[in-house]
Amino acid sequence: MERHNIEWKSSWKDEYLAWVCGFANAHGGVLEIGRRDDGVVVGLSNIKKLLEDLPNKIRSATGIIADIELRESDGKHYIAISVKPYTFPISCNGKYYYRSGSTTQELSGSSLDEFMLKKQGRTWDAVPVPHVRFEDFERDVFKVFRKKAIASGRMTTKDLDITDEMLLKNLRLIDGDYMKRAALLLFHQDPGNWFIGSYVKIGYFENRADLIYQDEVHGPLISMADKVEDLVYTKYFKGIISYQKMQRVETFPVPRIAFREAVLNAIVHADHGAGNPVHIHIYPNEVLIYNNGQLPKDWTVEDLFAKHTSMPSNPLIANAFFRSGQIEAWGRGIEKMTDSCKEWSRPEPFYRIRTNEVMIGFNTESSIVENIVDSIVEKNDLSEVQKKIIKLMQANPKITAKTIAEEVGIAPRNVQAHIQSLKAMGMVERNGPAKGGRWVVK
Repeated sequence: MERHNIEWKSSWKDEYLAWVCGFANAHGGVLEIGRRDDGVVVGLSNIKKLLEDLPNKIRSATGIIADIELRESDGKHYIAISVKPYTFPISCNGKYYYRSGSTTQELSGSSLDEFMLKKQGRTWDAVPVPHVRFEDFERDVFKVFRKKAIASGRMTTKDLDITDEMLLKNLRLIDGDYMKRAALLLFHQDPGNWFIGSYVKIGYFENRADLIYQDEVHGPLISMADKVEDLVYTKYFKGIISYQKMQRVETFPVPRIAFREAVLNAIVHADHGAGNPVHIHIYPNEVLIYNNGQLPKDWTVEDLFAKHTSMPSNPLIANAFFRSGQIEAWGRGIEKMTDSCKEWSRPEPFYRIRTNEVMIGFNTESSIVENIVDSIVEKNDLSEVQKKIIKLMQANPKITAKTIAEEVGIAPRNVQAHIQSLKAMGMVERNGPAKGGRWVVK
């Protein structure tokens, strides 16, 4: 059967020169002429002419020499064109093609840039940028990096007792007299001067169409996850506060570890040259985090969820985040998010992978939050009356003390005593006046 490195064609067409080019730019392969798509040999009527023409056509279009062999099966002849992989880019009549899976794709835009850099032994984030002064870098972010690196144990005080410029050199972020793209993205105070999509955009949506409010987080990437996490958990997420003995506990729709890992994953692996920021869409029932990125070449979604080593799109950026202790270097990001959600009794994160987009989502259905509230109520050793009061307030934040008394079946003055106790425990709060106000269950 056809595989990623074998292609069958019943007859020759000059457009198949692109297949030859795609094999040369990928891992090599064999193009067999005279076989149907199901592998049955149908033979060729113009074998002699093809054997004469094909070497010249391939050399003229691509500049390479392929091995062309006449083969026979069941008395029928076919031609096998064997193509070796090349370490430098091969074009076909001025265009570049790459064999991915069982398809041959024309490369263009950022995909072509990435391919050309890879053939040169470079990655996108390693390209030097001229006319950048070290004096323009954000000095405070170097302090943030040092503090995180020491706290994580990934670097020692001795390692970091150097100038900021030497730190960039040690992180391999300087190429001769030039800063690399990764240096600007990680530490420059305004990387958007060079990469317009190097920020995070956050929005709260009432539904798929109605945006209620939004924010943008700009600045050095190395400290961006901290800023995004703080903003989302103070402005966008409603925390449920409880007390277990003397310990104050805040419970949020998405566990912090899982959310932070998802944000870091999006920032580190994003295609920062695409001009599109990382997007975080927050809805009443789910949180979706998008980034312009793609899986490693020849990977499937199954490879992503299986045990795998780390294969970052931006290795220099990933290395700096690793040294600062913010990410692991073992491809455990998805595993950490999943484990964190399980630990906090949340649904596992879900994913959608497209050609140039990766999305990570978290389910925050209200029923899930209600279960969390129920769990917190149980853990605080509340009386049955107090539990009923909490649930009534949760179901109807505008409920009056009189109605609560009627529902629970106790005197209004006793309801007030229970409410004062719940307030002292930090479990409920009254916003607004007695008339027109509302209860907030924390």
